[in-house]
Amino acid sequence: MWYQTKITELLGIKYPILQGPMGGGFSTPGLLAAVSNAGGLGSFGAYTLSPEEILEADGLIKTKTDKPYNVNLWVSDVDDRLTDYPAESLEKIKALFKPYFNELSIPLPDLNTNIPSKFLKQVEVIFEIKPAVFSFIFGIPPKEILDEARKLGIKTVGAATTLDEALALEEAKVDAIVAAGFEAGGHRPSFLRSAHDSLTGTFALVQQLKAKIKTPVIAAGGIADGKGIAALLTLGADAVQLGTAFLVTDESNATSIHKAALFSDRSKYTVLSKSLTGRMGRMIRNRISEEINYQTEVLPFPLQTRLMGPLRAAALAQGKTDMINFWSGQNAINLKHTKAAELMQALITETQHIFNH
Repeated sequence: MWYQTKITELLGIKYPILQGPMGGGFSTPGLLAAVSNAGGLGSFGAYTLSPEEILEADGLIKTKTDKPYNVNLWVSDVDDRLTDYPAESLEKIKALFKPYFNELSIPLPDLNTNIPSKFLKQVEVIFEIKPAVFSFIFGIPPKEILDEARKLGIKTVGAATTLDEALALEEAKVDAIVAAGFEAGGHRPSFLRSAHDSLTGTFALVQQLKAKIKTPVIAAGGIADGKGIAALLTLGADAVQLGTAFLVTDESNATSIHKAALFSDRSKYTVLSKSLTGRMGRMIRNRISEEINYQTEVLPFPLQTRLMGPLRAAALAQGKTDMINFWSGQNAINLKHTKAAELMQALITETQHIFNH
């Protein structure tokens, strides 16, 4: 059967369909539960949350599903460049963005470059709540963390944007690897070279990984329907992960204006930009991504996010959608489902139909 793969066996799920772990407040216990309860693997992106908030979310998740699920963190959640970041660079970049703040009649925020990483404290909570799966991006956790997860029976899943990253993850003995193609929406989780130098598409990346590694591979990027699932399983992927298709469902925490943009013609035009967060991510093209090109220096992550936070809130309030970053993958053209359970059912039915013919 098409749906019996190394991943379904490894994770104890019925279908090799995973919901992308959307961080930054987009994940909800309801979305995770809808996917897990339908036989896939629901995910919760928790990298912005405090340990207490992760515990609270997990308590809610456990009331909604008794099936396996994934909690996702960022190994590198603060750019190294933030250490001793020059005050003059900070002022120069604030000045670059000042016209947008002026246009919305809001002041520039006061920024503090001292931002400690949350990762190690968050991991302690992962060990406490023991989700079936602990996935991570932007690097590889220290060996002690992976060993402890293994000891507790938590499966570990890392993300690779290149074959070299996948080889490094395999050497660290993770249980599965997400092949994150450059079609995917959201941040590019590259960690060995810059995201700019790590732009392999999903189809090529999956085949590179399958040729060189033994660890099960989860394909991600540009998948929105059964045809995409069938194609990637045929190429050797052991499972697929969908992000944007779940982002537009009622259960996701994306704003209604974001969902409307994904269902509109605007979603035809996506761009890789670092102007909104400080790290390269794929979003619907907007004024800021057009006017502040990729070569322009912006603040390190997450300081750039903190600079843009008040601007985003004011732009939302004032209906200036051309200044808001709407994350999106490259294949939002075929999105139609607004209920996560219906989307799951459609994905399963379509894929089944293709493999039966």
